[in-house]
Amino acid sequence: MNYTFVETPIGPLLVAGDAETVHEIHFAPAEPRDEWVRDDDALKYASVQLRSYFAGKRTSFDLPLAPSGTEFQRAVWDALRRIPFGETTTYGDIARAIGKPDAVRAVGAANGANPIPIVIPCHRVIGSDGSLTGFGGGLKAKRWLLDHEARIAGIRLF
Repeated sequence: MNYTFVETPIGPLLVAGDAETVHEIHFAPAEPRDEWVRDDDALKYASVQLRSYFAGKRTSFDLPLAPSGTEFQRAVWDALRRIPFGETTTYGDIARAIGKPDAVRAVGAANGANPIPIVIPCHRVIGSDGSLTGFGGGLKAKRWLLDHEARIAGIRLF
């Protein structure tokens, strides 16, 4: 697997994948696995799209993804990808969307295990009371991402 780093306003992101697909994105401080090879060119397609997103020029991603997870996790991640840019939803809404209305906590766990944050927009999921809840990049980064998207979309979230 190859990796690269992408500088962003919320800190460097470690992007891992191959010439065809993105497998993982990690927030700082992140270290590549020993068997990974740094190859900025192999992941240029992902780097370009991430930079464009952070520059406010991209509202969706057109990247081939290969997240590794259970069938349930992949169902949650697919539902996350359907949350429109600049909008938020709740864990309960995601649970209902995948036909598992009683699995709110499991949805939260799957959301937290998302291996490709930002592209699979787990930051768009908030608590049922409208509060910001856990995020792998930290709540400050989550707030930044939501504010960034709201600004680009011309809406007010909070």
